Amino acid sequence: MSGKLAAVLAALLVGCALSLVNAQYQARHLFIELERAQSRARQLDIEWAQLQLDQSTLGKHARIEDIAHRDLGMTQLTPARTQYLTEGEE
Repeated sequence: MSGKLAAVLAALLVGCALSLVNAQYQARHLFIELERAQSRARQLDIEWAQLQLDQSTLGKHARIEDIAHRDLGMTQLTPARTQYLTEGEE
């Protein structure tokens, strides 16, 4: 009887050892995935900061006004160039 008990306990021990190895493998795999995700998050944060900087630079009033004048030939609106439309009687 003790031989059977020893065999059962040995099988349980081997099963527990294999379970432990599997759990450690999965933990390592998940840790690697976590490191990759954190690295990607850092990259995205850097890109986001760069995009915010670009947006603030591209959206400045002086730059827009310069492009409108230089590329589109637009000029400042003045009272002398303003035409007022009135509703006339027919």
